[in-house]
Amino acid sequence: MLRNYSPLSFVLLPPGTGYAQPTQGAPDRVQLDSPASDAMTDLTRVAAVIVLAGDTVDEAHRRMIQRGVRLLLAVDQDRKVLGVITANDVLGEKPVQIAVQQGIRRDEVLVRDIMTPGTSLQVLDMEQVRAAKVGHIVSTLKQAGRQHTLVAERGNKGDLRLRGIFSTTQIVRQLGMAIQSGGVANTFAEIEAQLSR
Repeated sequence: MLRNYSPLSFVLLPPGTGYAQPTQGAPDRVQLDSPASDAMTDLTRVAAVIVLAGDTVDEAHRRMIQRGVRLLLAVDQDRKVLGVITANDVLGEKPVQIAVQQGIRRDEVLVRDIMTPGTSLQVLDMEQVRAAKVGHIVSTLKQAGRQHTLVAERGNKGDLRLRGIFSTTQIVRQLGMAIQSGGVANTFAEIEAQLSR
């Protein structure tokens, strides 16, 4: 039966070889009236970048740098979402404050100590996102004063699951803008200024 199938040849794996990771084929450019989903990181097509809630804040920061993201999902051993941690959390004063409060070194502060817990997270509904435009998302992020927002959907059993992430940085990039400032308010002011030209 195997006579019709010749064996494939092997090659040696060279040192320093990386590995494939899923990428989302996001459109090069979007407009404010483009479908909102065009600017969403869709977790059905892109692997979520996660960190264990028991990992250190420094490990979370390393992971952000390695993966080029500014938000990680904080999960438990069963990969259930416990919260989120952002670059602002990691690089801000929170880790130092927690270290002082707990009488520990800063490098001993854990993700769970500074993350935003899942019970405090407000998310968008995927059904609304399907009907929305990029401009709706920009307006939503601006009003909330956020750099990120999560999107959730109901599964077949009625359970809620995270489906996507909107990032101001990604939206700005897809709108074809170069934003230099770090502040949320400045970012949205710059978006409006550039779009009004």
